Amino acid sequence: MTETAPLRLGMNIDHVATVRNARGSEYPDPIRAAKLAEDAGADGITAHLREDRRHITDADIERLMEALTVPLNFEMAATDEMHAIALRHKPHAVCLVPEKREERTTEGGLEVARDENRLAHFIAPLRDAGCRVSIFIAADRPQIEAAARIGAAVVELHTGAYCDLHAEGRFDERDAELERLAQMAAFADSLSLEVHAGHGLTYDTVQPIAALPQVVELNIGHFLIGEAIFRGIQPAILEMRRLMDEVRG
Repeated sequence: MTETAPLRLGMNIDHVATVRNARGSEYPDPIRAAKLAEDAGADGITAHLREDRRHITDADIERLMEALTVPLNFEMAATDEMHAIALRHKPHAVCLVPEKREERTTEGGLEVARDENRLAHFIAPLRDAGCRVSIFIAADRPQIEAAARIGAAVVELHTGAYCDLHAEGRFDERDAELERLAQMAAFADSLSLEVHAGHGLTYDTVQPIAALPQVVELNIGHFLIGEAIFRGIQPAILEMRRLMDEVRG
């Protein structure tokens, strides 16, 4: 793999749908947000169809597939229902994530090493259908090795702990977590896995992750949707893009 590849920004639009669903209305429309993100230079759109449909709905996925001119990264749990939906739509990318109904957001990486055989069989039809299969995992060597063995094309490293430690002012621990992310990004790259990263990234935390040369895509959603309340979606994305490019060149 190249030493320093161009860095893409994937915009997660889930929480536009969260606001819409809070009132049971038709607005704000997540597809409109996705198109505005496209116009602002987002390289892809991420949407997580949860089992309980708490934000993105089946109809949203249908409309995104029709409307987008950039790739859709379809986040989903490794269930039979989601498998069938992904095979029907054949999005550019499918990202397998852990999912608990009681959690507010995805709390950790997928446990691949202990479920290797099932996941290998689960992703094979998706890969055969032309989807790039990504696994959302902790920056942990056994999980990365397992992701490579089952035939995933991509690993997305969970940056939530790093971001939480920064927010709590625990800077020594934050720096240790950043070093672990750096080491595991390099390790994943050495196994010919494409490396993405995401979860909890903000203007204050994005640059050290963007500077990791093996990382080729950042997926950011909740912070940008929150910032869009004050700046608008396009200015919020443009500032994130500026910060990413500043350290990546």
